[in-house]
Amino acid sequence: MKMCVQRVITPEGVLDNTSITVEDGIIVAIEPAGDKPVQSGTLMPGYFDTQVNGGGGVLFNQHPDAESLNKLASAHLRFGTTSMLPTLITDGEAAMARAADAIAEVIASDHPTIVGVHFEGPFLNVAKKGVHEAGFIRHPKDSELAILTRPDLGKVLVTVAPDTVDVGFIRELVAAGVVVALGHSNATYEQAVAALAAGATGFTHLYNAMSALQSRAPGMVGAALNQSNAYCGLIVDHHHVHSQSAALAIKTKTAQRIMLVTDAMAHVGTDITELAFFSTVIERHGDKLVTPEGTLAGSCLDMHTAVLNSHRDLGFSLAEVSTMASLTPARFIGREQQLGSIAVGQTANLLLLDEALNIETIWLRGKAVANGEITL
Repeated sequence: MKMCVQRVITPEGVLDNTSITVEDGIIVAIEPAGDKPVQSGTLMPGYFDTQVNGGGGVLFNQHPDAESLNKLASAHLRFGTTSMLPTLITDGEAAMARAADAIAEVIASDHPTIVGVHFEGPFLNVAKKGVHEAGFIRHPKDSELAILTRPDLGKVLVTVAPDTVDVGFIRELVAAGVVVALGHSNATYEQAVAALAAGATGFTHLYNAMSALQSRAPGMVGAALNQSNAYCGLIVDHHHVHSQSAALAIKTKTAQRIMLVTDAMAHVGTDITELAFFSTVIERHGDKLVTPEGTLAGSCLDMHTAVLNSHRDLGFSLAEVSTMASLTPARFIGREQQLGSIAVGQTANLLLLDEALNIETIWLRGKAVANGEITL
């Protein structure tokens, strides 16, 4: 496949009138289009979402099986997400094991968009649980460590609270190749920094469910913003984070360390208005998800909307928001050699945006996607 596009966003900058050649699903050449006809629009790398609880009517916790994972992934693919980590919210050990089995099954089948799994909990702080079920929040056991470190799960991300787990546990996870993020925690600045020193590399949904930045107590937010090498997920739906707080974080951390995430629930890609969730129900009010008590309960955000919000509302360039939606999460997870950018040697997961920034075409491994459906 060869295409010639008006604008192409690459790690080296935005290229005009550029030819992209793809063979066997891999980008093999990027060169000037010369006098060849050029398609209008902007070519971007497909999005990489590291926090996807659900989509297409499926919540991973409630349906931990391969068929449901395909539905979830297909729902997000329609919005440009070509790589993802399905996310298991705090649950029991049996649910963790079933989720791991489902992920292992799709990884073994070489799933085109699911590259691993994110366990958001259960080793959190009840004081910052958010919508997580308090009864399942606990200290880790050896049997649970064995689940998290299974070698057949692809890339594994685990969110822990550094004020409730020992730094030795973080070291064990990292030594086994697990990516560790910090979140749902009342940790002090010092505790967060100690966890980073033990091998944690990121923060889950910056600002949300973590100790705030204060004048004499920097907290987790202060650690996240001040530790230049730490990655931070950011939910830019204009409900989780004030637009100016989001903009400040991006200016402070830069697009090289801020990654857009959706924290999406089953509602994405559907007209679901209510969803049973453990001991409560999640209600949809417009583009906001809450419990009956008003607690934010994930989102119905898709990655393309997060990109547009960051570009149009926060004022960051399309190249910057592309980096936050694709390359930065790929680097965080350790898959930047294959995913997250338009470069020779990269998997040809591509999005063509028209002049109004609507997604016109999606390519997955070099093949145009029909109706957002994933076929194995």
